[in-house]
Amino acid sequence: MDYEAPEARANPRQEIITMLMDEMTSIKRKLNEMRAQIESQNMMVNREQQHYSDLRGELQNIAHNLDTVPRQDIKEKYDETLNSSTKLLTMRGQLEKFQSNYETLEKEQQLLAGVLSRIQGFDVVLDAAEEDSPRTANVNIIRIVQAQEDERQRLGRQLHDGPAQSLTNFILQAEICQRLFDRNPERAAEELGNLKNAASVTFQKVREFIFDLRPMMLDDLGVIPTVRRYVTSFREKSDIQVDLEVLGEERRLENHREVMLFRGLQELMGHARDYANATQMQIRVDMAGKRVKILVQDNGRGFDADALSGDEDAHLDGRMQGLVTLKEKFELVDGSLQVSSSENEGTSIRLELPTGE
Repeated sequence: MDYEAPEARANPRQEIITMLMDEMTSIKRKLNEMRAQIESQNMMVNREQQHYSDLRGELQNIAHNLDTVPRQDIKEKYDETLNSSTKLLTMRGQLEKFQSNYETLEKEQQLLAGVLSRIQGFDVVLDAAEEDSPRTANVNIIRIVQAQEDERQRLGRQLHDGPAQSLTNFILQAEICQRLFDRNPERAAEELGNLKNAASVTFQKVREFIFDLRPMMLDDLGVIPTVRRYVTSFREKSDIQVDLEVLGEERRLENHREVMLFRGLQELMGHARDYANATQMQIRVDMAGKRVKILVQDNGRGFDADALSGDEDAHLDGRMQGLVTLKEKFELVDGSLQVSSSENEGTSIRLELPTGE
């Protein structure tokens, strides 16, 4: 009987490792393909959503001026809006299916990586550039970049639903005025007055939008005057009682530090309004010493602050994910963020940032 050397025998352990790695390579390729599908489908959904919003705005204007719009125009616009709504629902369903398949495949990838880690005896770290997994050494940068993209998307929606939609309404109202000039001059004058009032309101909204996007006074006057102005505007628009206290000598900091402080405070106030449904808020800004300290307290719905330091963040809501990202931003420049929260006592958040002196 021939003797088979140990080296020549098949190594079951190595075979399993090879099989797992081959399968993970296949999953990686599928994830890349599915990611491209999701991005493409998401762009299509956004475009159709904008189209549908435009049509709804046109229908609203028609509803206010039924006596001046031909019946055939009304029917065509209504049919077009209905078709757009149906198309949008179908596209959203496809997008949700793509996303569900992607998440399922990603979980399978994580499971295989865990099995491979057990067999090899060390952790398998998935490369963020290839798998786009949240469990990587580059997770901080990925989350920050994603947060920036989410903010751009939010601003894009605000711009479309606000000023862009108003401009569309202006065009429709101007067309109505043209039709009325010969038949009903008094009604035309009334419509022009409405158009002027709408333009004034839109102009004010554009100014507020520009301030939220990038307040020019932040560069001219510094972070404290800008915070005072923002708190006043926030109080008027949200009906939340906001008390602001400034300690220490007001002074200018490096531009990027002032931007980080203002954006951080802006985000925390938005969280208290949008997620916690707070009715009262206390803000204290301490400019004394070599670290600027900001304390934001609200009486809204709290949450489990311990979850912010956990390894898994898929279950975190929008507020908690925003806090994780904000914490990482500040830590990149030797700053810090501390959270204390409970269901019945609201939330208290401390931000600190070196002055750079």
